[in-house]
Amino acid sequence: MGFVALILTLLIEQGWPLPPRNWAHLLTVGFADFVKRSTDAGESLHGVFGWLLVIATMLLVVVGAHWVLAIVHPIAVFCLYILLLYLTIGFRQFSHAFSEIQLALAANDLPNARAILQHWLRRHEPDTVVAEAPVNEVCRLAISHALVAAHRHVFGPLFWFILLPGAIGPVLYRVAQMLAERWVDGNEPYGQWAARAYHWIDWIPLRLSAAGFAVVGNFEDAVYSWRGAVASGTGDDQRALLLATGGGALGLRVADASLEARWAQADPEFDWLGSEPGPEALRSSVGLVWRSVVLWIALLGMLTIASWLGN
Repeated sequence: MGFVALILTLLIEQGWPLPPRNWAHLLTVGFADFVKRSTDAGESLHGVFGWLLVIATMLLVVVGAHWVLAIVHPIAVFCLYILLLYLTIGFRQFSHAFSEIQLALAANDLPNARAILQHWLRRHEPDTVVAEAPVNEVCRLAISHALVAAHRHVFGPLFWFILLPGAIGPVLYRVAQMLAERWVDGNEPYGQWAARAYHWIDWIPLRLSAAGFAVVGNFEDAVYSWRGAVASGTGDDQRALLLATGGGALGLRVADASLEARWAQADPEFDWLGSEPGPEALRSSVGLVWRSVVLWIALLGMLTIASWLGN
């Protein structure tokens, strides 16, 4: 049931993409903010309690809905799977802006591409300014942000969908990600646990995403760049590892100069040189992500068939 629901969800999302600020997102954010206001007294332990309260509530809602609908009819449970997967997994949750940047650059409209990119990046980094960025920098920022978004919106929740029963896994991953982004504010103690918990939850999916990029792209350069990230101490940093392996798989320099400098400083023999990304590289990055998705869905399909044959 889960594999079929996933395929149908991805097909539905291609025709009816989920808006970034949808009702489920607003309800979850509103509840998380309410919990933080009610439990934040300046101690890290309060952040642990708040995190557990939000996560437990969301998972209990999912389990309760599954239990009630299972009494009604199996088709109702199947529809619940599709709804939850639609809310937690999907390309179109982040690819719309990327596609608009591609179209703007194809029309030689660099100012519009900059404006779209800046609006997209400011959803996560409010102080981002790209008003004077050249074409190569616009492409680099778009590709790097797309690689990270693909992991957070597709590969990360997909791993937990495979690992945990029903649609509990994707909900757990996406809520943990949201809390880490929303509650981590400088050195504020309350959000420390949210960041640590998301790091643990994302530890295996992050490396599987990086491995997927390496398998479907330039394997040798991807692994070489991965080694540079690990040697510099950035191997546990989500963005650094994805940009290292993704850039190596594409043969492009998509990491910022500070990251590359840290990699080279940690490993004097690190001398991988990729090409500067141009508008044509945007299409290549889309192909890399899609090939990686096909790889993991194929693996999930084989696991599903093996499960059917074993019963």
